This record gives sequence, structure tokens and C-alpha cells, in this order.
Amino acid sequence: MPASTACDLQSTISATALRAVRSDEHLSPAHGSQNRGTRIVQNLTSVTDDHYMQLALAEARAAAAEDETPVGAVIVHDDTIIAAAHNQREQLHDPTAHAEMIAITQAAEALASWRLTGCTLYVTLEPCPMCAGAIVQARVPRVVYGAADPKAGAAGSLFSLLDDARLNHRCDVTPGVLAEPCGDILREFFRAKRS
Repeated sequence: MPASTACDLQSTISATALRAVRSDEHLSPAHGSQNRGTRIVQNLTSVTDDHYMQLALAEARAAAAEDETPVGAVIVHDDTIIAAAHNQREQLHDPTAHAEMIAITQAAEALASWRLTGCTLYVTLEPCPMCAGAIVQARVPRVVYGAADPKAGAAGSLFSLLDDARLNHRCDVTPGVLAEPCGDILREFFRAKRS
């Protein structure tokens, strides 16, 4: 990937979002999940996982500022952010414009390949079935998510699409990284919508 592409992509994370990341550095990761067959990698999170999840949270905050459901995603390849996105369904009038879907498209363009081997996807909310399907199709080897989604989660909560032996690809899943702030932003958004 050309250096200019990586620089351009990293500049998509606003200075405001990066300040928000720095202000939340005191938060610690919350671990825990329900294992329904998905290969769960627990207690292996690192400062790096926390850092990249903070960047995904910054994207989620950007989504909330645009009155979008606050979910953010970041894809990392060789310690370089190659994609950063947030939900844009309302803005784009596109039911597929989830953070993961947009980030996968950005990453494929950055790598000039549909195969995202060697990448890690960080997302603030457990992927839904649509996004899990795209993750499998893109051959993403590792997914790290924040808040579990008991109503639509496809990485272990409701479905286990990311480790279904009937599919041609499976990936490692690290759940619960910064789960509390990832869940809080969603709860606050929907509480405000209801009031």
C-alpha cells in the first residue's frame, strides 16, 4: 500500500476524535462472553487492543454526532490503521452501511485485495449476521469487539458465524475489550432517542 494512502486514511480520524481517545485512556477493558462455539481468545488483550478499540470508540462518537447509531470500526494491518469507519445508514440511506462493512471496503481498497489476511478488525459492537458474513468472505483472521449484542450478535451471543465449521473460513474472536464504554455510548444514544 502506498504510504500516502495510509496517511490519508489515518487523517480521517479527526483531531477531536483523537482527543476523545486520549481522555478515555484511564478506562480498563472488561472481559467476558458467552461462548457458543466461536473460538474466543480471552485474557489475551493488550494495550494495543485497548488503543485500537479507543480509536473505534472515537469513530462511534463521530457516528453519534451525525445522529447515526454509534458503532465504530478500525482495521489494522501490520500495526498500521488501514480503515476507520462508523455507521452511516441514515446519511447514505443504505441498510448495509454498518461500520464494519464500510471499513472492510476501505481496507480492501487500501490493500488492493479482497483478502484481508493479516488484518485485525476492531469494532465497538459485536458484529451482526450481515457483517459477520462479510468478515468471513474477506478472510479477516481476527475480530476484537467491545459490547456484546444479545439481540443480533453473530460472534457468539446469538449466532457463531465467525467460527462455523461449515464455512470456508473461521476467525479468532476477542470479546469484551472496553465493553463498558462501548455499551455506554449505545445506551446513552438510545436513551436520548426515547426521551
